[in-house]
Amino acid sequence: MSPSTASCTPGGPTEDPTGGFDDGGWVFKLWDDEVGEAVGSLFSGEYELLLGRRTYDIFAAFWPYVQGEDAVMGEAFTRAGKHVLTHGNQPLEWANRHRLRSIDDVASLKRSDGPDLIIQGSGTIYPGVIAAGLLDRLTLMIFPLTLGNGKRLLGSDTPAGRLRMIDHKITATGVVIATYELCGALPPYPPEVPVPSTSASEEERQRRIVAGTW
Repeated sequence: MSPSTASCTPGGPTEDPTGGFDDGGWVFKLWDDEVGEAVGSLFSGEYELLLGRRTYDIFAAFWPYVQGEDAVMGEAFTRAGKHVLTHGNQPLEWANRHRLRSIDDVASLKRSDGPDLIIQGSGTIYPGVIAAGLLDRLTLMIFPLTLGNGKRLLGSDTPAGRLRMIDHKITATGVVIATYELCGALPPYPPEVPVPSTSASEEERQRRIVAGTW
């Protein structure tokens, strides 16, 4: 699968400029065949989509209308069930869409029979599904660049926890594609690590941290 070059495509320059983000479209500058193959493999079997409302809006404005070589993916996304986690009442007009109101609705869906649920984008979903233990596997594509600003990857409310790498590769352009499984809470503080300082200077530093003056 190769990326579309249309400016309105998911991942394109105009996808999400909120917050003053003006570097949209960066993913295509480092796209290579191995990245395309990895993305294609995620959608090679039976699946349904779990999306946040904004990602749904982006997809619904592009994939039903795409032409050319990406039309196959557009048709596949249209056929797939799309479960949209949203607190709003905005119309959801794309075929085979379903509105979810809460993480409890996601949990009920996950307990039901059906294909795998794939989340793409939808950063606001991750804190809730991770905290509820509903995320089985996480695939990260880490591109070799810095952007300086933009949205935080998993959101500020994602609970701390461990990840176990189960697969990884590095593509020709240096993209790290790493797949993880969640494997519980962080381990306890190692006893062999030196204990924090109890000096007067450290006590003063801690006082300033609490006061917000450090």
